[in-house]
Amino acid sequence: GWVGRTETARDRIAPDRCRAMQATLDLADPPLEGGDPLPPLWHWLYFWSAAPRSALGRDSHPVPGGFLPPVGAARRMWAGSRVSFPGPLRIGETAERVSTVTGVTPKRGRGGALVFVTVRHEISGPGGLAIVDEHDIVYREDSGGRPAGPPPGPPAPTEAAVRDRFTADPTLLFRYSALTFNGHRIHYDRDYATGVEGYPGLVVHGPLLATLLVGLAARIRPDRRVARFSFRAIRPVFDADPVTLCGVPDGDSAIDLWVADRDGRQAMRAEAAFSTAR
Repeated sequence: GWVGRTETARDRIAPDRCRAMQATLDLADPPLEGGDPLPPLWHWLYFWSAAPRSALGRDSHPVPGGFLPPVGAARRMWAGSRVSFPGPLRIGETAERVSTVTGVTPKRGRGGALVFVTVRHEISGPGGLAIVDEHDIVYREDSGGRPAGPPPGPPAPTEAAVRDRFTADPTLLFRYSALTFNGHRIHYDRDYATGVEGYPGLVVHGPLLATLLVGLAARIRPDRRVARFSFRAIRPVFDADPVTLCGVPDGDSAIDLWVADRDGRQAMRAEAAFSTAR
């Protein structure tokens, strides 16, 4: 009964949040100003879901059951997204986001019940539709015990045209959580992440890794505009673990991308497609 539910949010694409993101990523670019195009995937800094603290679960995510289906006690993961950019969205503009639940699929995994939820976000600015983001969320049954560890990812490809080394630290994770108003404790509360969820450290946000990959793609093709980007999270990455951001051009209009973890396994797989116009 949740498929088809919608909600609408409005926000101003404020430049100060973009400049804070530039500082968070340690970018040396000139400060972004009103009128500049919003960088790809930076729409995740806006349209906060500001649930009251009393409506949060023990992981500090909002308890499902309002817009999202009531899946019961569950651990939430961002499994991936498919994003297209049909039109421009500029810093300083006011935008509207219409979100629709398009799929709810229960499954069974190694650690128990899973529910896959897909939400389609359509973001429009003064010039019309600018961003379409199909977001896949996974809710994993939370029985209160320590979950089974993630399976090993497939070996990462050994050939890459471009490689960037990256290591997250707690300050970066805290800042990105603040910029996206994400209270999920696995990203900043080490005692909770290790003692309750059973991770070996703080978990690096999947959207943060995706943002780094699309930034790598934009540097490989600086003369093109990103038209589509998709990513799928395979296994988590943790703070203090060095990873490698990799990219290989697939012809003139696409780039295959991935994150290789410290063990040489794929942690994330992505693809960027470009339009001919900047």
